Amino acid sequence: MTAAIARVFAARSSARMLYRAPVLSTAAASRHFTSIKPIYTADVTATGGRNGHAVSSDKVLNVDLTLPKALGGPGEAGKTNPEQLFAAGYSACFQGAMGLAASKLKVKLPEANAVRAVVHIGKDSTGGLGLSVELHVSAPGLDKETTQKVVDLAHTICPYSRATKDNIEVKLAVV
Repeated sequence: MTAAIARVFAARSSARMLYRAPVLSTAAASRHFTSIKPIYTADVTATGGRNGHAVSSDKVLNVDLTLPKALGGPGEAGKTNPEQLFAAGYSACFQGAMGLAASKLKVKLPEANAVRAVVHIGKDSTGGLGLSVELHVSAPGLDKETTQKVVDLAHTICPYSRATKDNIEVKLAVV
């Protein structure tokens, strides 16, 4: 494997933070990757790694990054980190998917519904770093059983849920 290909694989595996050479196995060979026709493309450039800066091509997103103290970094006030950005994206996307799921189920979703994403980073079973997510959903005024049906269907619709399926643990909780 060339060094350039290794860098691409390492960049694509940033959630794990450790590069592992790809192993051709029966499980890997049976994975199905879906190709898409892009409707929208987010384009963000990060410099300086976890203690750096990220800016979108349209300059709307413009954030300073800091490595959290729990990971050995400075955890500087007023700065964010990749896990917080992932949590923001996942919770917003999941809430949008809930709207679509509610529509399909012919359920009126309360306007005050909310999704709180909790993203954990820690050591995985191989000794590398991995992520896990908890999505806490509230829909005041909607009974718990109906809310759970909406959440379960949203989990099959949300692009973040689909991207993380069979990759990281995602716990869903109706609160």
